[in-house]
Amino acid sequence: MARNLLRALLYAWDQPAFRAGLQHLIDLDEVTTLLAALAVDDHDKQVELRAMQLVRSALDTAEIRHAVLLLIEDDDIRRSVAASITESMPDRPGLAGAIRSALEDPAVRAEFGAALESGALRAVVWKAAENQLRDHRWALARQVTILFVRHRHARRLAWALRRHGLVRELRHKPAAGSVDRG
Repeated sequence: MARNLLRALLYAWDQPAFRAGLQHLIDLDEVTTLLAALAVDDHDKQVELRAMQLVRSALDTAEIRHAVLLLIEDDDIRRSVAASITESMPDRPGLAGAIRSALEDPAVRAEFGAALESGALRAVVWKAAENQLRDHRWALARQVTILFVRHRHARRLAWALRRHGLVRELRHKPAAGSVDRG
């Protein structure tokens, strides 16, 4: 994860509306410590795995899903996240612009919310994420196929993101000599 995106998440973390939805459900200090560890350039895979496990268990709780949706529904937080994404991708301005554009689209946000509410879809996404972290490419390809074949919200979200050029920009490589940090 890009350090600038993590800074935006820390900004969101400081917003009362975001924290109110989370404070009685999870250990906020543990999350803050984990975000800080992820912001360090040379963190190990175990930190990433722990973060993924924490997010996975958290998203099984409706209140936490609603707090996560504040990241894209609240104008100030969404703009901070979009700015941090843009800042973290100086070598990928097209991708950063596509992400910003998608974040500003209410239809994309609605599809993201619907996808987030589907437990079956979340389970497939987590399997795909675990396979990516562990470099299991064939298993990852299988999970992505299942995602699009079985889950209408995944297809609709992908189509909405495609309209903003996100899919096209993901296919482009970073500029020569630059490091892709996003």
